[in-house]
Amino acid sequence: MEKKNAWETYSQEQLCQVEQFASDYKQFISDCKTERECVQRAIEMAKQKGFRDLKKMIQAGQKLVPGDKVYANQMGKQLVLAVLGTKPLEDGMRILGAHIDSPRMDVKQNPLYEEGNMAYLDTHYYGGIKKYQWVTLPLALHGVVAKKDGTVIPISLGEKEEDPVFCVSDLLIHLSANQMSKNAATVVEGEKLDLLIASRPHITLDEQGKEQKKDAIKAQVLEQLKQYGIQEQDFVSAELEVVPAGKARDLGLDRSMILGYGHDDRVCSYPSLQAILQVENPTYTAIGLLVDKEEVGSIGATGMHSKFFENMVAEMIAMSTEYSELKVRRALMHSKMLSSDVSAGFDPLYASAFEKNNAAMMGCGVVFNKFTGSRGKSSSNDANAEYLAQLRACLEDAQICYQTAELGRVDEGGGGTIAYIMANYGMEVIDCGVGVLSMHAPWEVISKADLYEEYRCYQAFLKLEGH
Repeated sequence: MEKKNAWETYSQEQLCQVEQFASDYKQFISDCKTERECVQRAIEMAKQKGFRDLKKMIQAGQKLVPGDKVYANQMGKQLVLAVLGTKPLEDGMRILGAHIDSPRMDVKQNPLYEEGNMAYLDTHYYGGIKKYQWVTLPLALHGVVAKKDGTVIPISLGEKEEDPVFCVSDLLIHLSANQMSKNAATVVEGEKLDLLIASRPHITLDEQGKEQKKDAIKAQVLEQLKQYGIQEQDFVSAELEVVPAGKARDLGLDRSMILGYGHDDRVCSYPSLQAILQVENPTYTAIGLLVDKEEVGSIGATGMHSKFFENMVAEMIAMSTEYSELKVRRALMHSKMLSSDVSAGFDPLYASAFEKNNAAMMGCGVVFNKFTGSRGKSSSNDANAEYLAQLRACLEDAQICYQTAELGRVDEGGGGTIAYIMANYGMEVIDCGVGVLSMHAPWEVISKADLYEEYRCYQAFLKLEGH
């Protein structure tokens, strides 16, 4: 089957819409590089559209009626947005689910040390990365430091023009004969991904000319941290993420692509967020899920394996009708979902890793992965043919460019998403996102046309009728 290039279908007006949506998206992923930052920005945007805090409504004993817009925030790292439909919740929902965590490095709880007249922060990488890609890049620190008195200090260092940046050093080519003989997985070891942060000793005026104190460079770092009200012991209760410094940029002479950090999976979470914010008075309750921890198995209180979303559905049923556990089960089972996650964009430079007829082509629109997993569909969700047919009809009626793909050659690799977790409820689920080049690298590439078609797809899906 021939795939249509979305760029060839646009009018001048649509081209302007593509560029505007891409511009807004670039700003979002440049500003929001962590889960906390994504949730905070999403709540701000939702409030402007009339969404109310579900927790506060529960405390006030308020009821829900069709058309109501609500959100629920889990620990600042997972967010559920809902617009109540005219049909009862037990008839099912239309769910867009995307994750807002991305591969990175996390600062350890006892990270600060001095060695060789330099100070470092010890890190632990998060998610699947090629470790050698993270050396000699300008890096930024994002996150929070929670103090014993309950104060939470937000941190963002390395993004402003006047900010310092940080880096992980690499061995010079002149001394790297042994290093270069290693395979790519071990050429840079995880324990060597430590962040270089300082090299100047802390010396007071009355110490000039005296012997340098031990760990004087570490002391200089601690002096700098005092400006933020942070002590060394506060690292224990901190969540600090090391991410590439800098903004997302247009890529190519034709500006048709975007180079940015965290396309996986903010290229799906942002269109999902925008789609849910535009919904008014839907037939079926529309849901936007922004979840954490997908890159490490969707575990923990803020990952998709948690009961947070299920509990929110139960709360909404209790606030809108006579409650029963059976209604919660029915609401989940009768739902339809797009597990909004990225696919591997076809890269001609590495064509042997793909099966071209079943690869995501850049610029050919939103991508559906009927199944993911690896080798023999292991650990995958495999969507029903009937569901795919329903989605085909929906997209073709709306003249949305779409394609189907697999994640590489059959025995080459594969990957997972949150789809199989939600499918456990018995609902219809399929993976749906865009193709990404250099996935999980510090800087990834997507097509603006794919981004825009994805947004249009999510809008159409939230209006999907029928059981």
